[in-house]
Amino acid sequence: MLFVVRHGRTAANASGLLLGRLDPDLDELGVRQATAAAAALGSVDRVVSSPLLRTRHTAEAFGREVEVDDRWIEMDYGEFDGQPVADVPAATWREWRDDLDWAPPGGESHRSLGVRVRAALDDLFEASRTSDIVVVTHVSPVKAALAWTLGVGDEVAWRAFVAPASVMTVGAGPGGPSLRGFNDVSHLVGA
Repeated sequence: MLFVVRHGRTAANASGLLLGRLDPDLDELGVRQATAAAAALGSVDRVVSSPLLRTRHTAEAFGREVEVDDRWIEMDYGEFDGQPVADVPAATWREWRDDLDWAPPGGESHRSLGVRVRAALDDLFEASRTSDIVVVTHVSPVKAALAWTLGVGDEVAWRAFVAPASVMTVGAGPGGPSLRGFNDVSHLVGA
């Protein structure tokens, strides 16, 4: 089974900032969320993480050696990184939604993010047939993983919500990946 986990909360997430390649750590709630996610999934065979601090610290909660894979890093928001979401002009959001190749100045497009995440998933998929693998990543790679699992385009990113410390579960059926759960936050009750 493949579990794709979004990292726990950071103060920047909580304050509504676009958080791409900036590298804040988890806040106190984020640490509790990471612990709860790890407890809910139990013993796993392998843990893979984005290189950023918030994901590595979430991954460490699983109590296994953490493999860092740069392909799981968050989307590069370029000049928008660290800006409040509300400060991005409506016309920019429209352009971003309408064109998978559009990227913020100095940043990355949804299409290029999708290419790298799909490659990372392809590398893990066969092993997930016989092993439980956790990938700890960010909101945009989780959405790209959803698109890969469903066999749809990356535009699905605009139609999915991914909560901090949520879990997406992907099974390995005979025909390929099979979505078993998405944005599961049941483990966070009381966290």
